[in-house]
Amino acid sequence: MNVELYKEMIVLIMGPIFQFIAYFILLNIPFFNGYINMIKEIHYTILIFNLMPIYPLDGGKLVNIILNYHFNFKKSMKLDIYISYLTVILISLYYVKTSFSLNIIFMICFLLYKINNENKMIKTYYEKFLLERYLNKIKYKKYKKIDSIDNMFREKSHIIKSNSGYISEREVLENKFNNKY
Repeated sequence: MNVELYKEMIVLIMGPIFQFIAYFILLNIPFFNGYINMIKEIHYTILIFNLMPIYPLDGGKLVNIILNYHFNFKKSMKLDIYISYLTVILISLYYVKTSFSLNIIFMICFLLYKINNENKMIKTYYEKFLLERYLNKIKYKKYKKIDSIDNMFREKSHIIKSNSGYISEREVLENKFNNKY
């Protein structure tokens, strides 16, 4: 949860890159010459599906990384979930007008189920994010003043407003996980 964003992006991008490499390898194996069109269709279908901005697909995770550069952890997750719901609705509307099938209904239901589960997990993910920072004593070079522990960002250390002024992120996390918060 606290890995540097660019490292997470590299890992996510490697999936589609590996898929392209595998695709080009398959195209150059003589055994598959009779299946080129099928391989091409499967390749692009999987690639496009996986890169849709729907969390937890790779495209949704990439959107989340981009959002994390601009918004705090919780807001990034919530915006990503909204974008995911909107994308599924738009896909549904498109397929209702073009070629609605049982497969599409199952895909949409599955995606909605997964998005809904991810939405329910935001609080758990945030607690894991905080606990990981606390246990690993993570500290970043960039600091940000915030008014609540609920507004913490990835890749930043925080100075958090309290009744008596500002206190360090470390103090707030110690208080939280030692049942003083």
